[in-house]
Amino acid sequence: MILDNDGNRLLAKYYDSTFPTFKEQKTFEQNLFNKTHRANGKVIMLGGITSVYRSNVDIYFYVVGSSHENELILVSVLNCLFDTTTQLLRKNVEKRTLMENLDTMYLAVDEICDGGIVLESDSSTIVQRVAQRSEELPLGEQTVAQVLQSAKDQLKWSLLK
Repeated sequence: MILDNDGNRLLAKYYDSTFPTFKEQKTFEQNLFNKTHRANGKVIMLGGITSVYRSNVDIYFYVVGSSHENELILVSVLNCLFDTTTQLLRKNVEKRTLMENLDTMYLAVDEICDGGIVLESDSSTIVQRVAQRSEELPLGEQTVAQVLQSAKDQLKWSLLK
């Protein structure tokens, strides 16, 4: 999950029924944020759940697993999520930029983990897959943001010629 500097959800994916309702998820996220936003650690146990976290500018990255999960695997997923975000947002990792590219970020999270199973932990592979998906889509299936970005790129190239 990714939270802003007030503990509000920007992006989150839950893969089991530990927190089945939105209210329970929100409560967990707030408790987790309250315990970690001033701490210097990287790993925390909260209610029998292992969480690894990292912050950058005004957002907090979390990867959460059961108490039986290997912390090194969770840290590997966290680093992949952070590095992928850094590459996709062109090193401008902040709330505004993340919100503008939220659709791409959800694609990246889906490429990293599916159904709670880690599929990939190499950030450059994730970035390539996400970039391929956005290029392959026909115009009718692209989001407005993708169409506008494509138009900006085409305009930029035509002006540079």
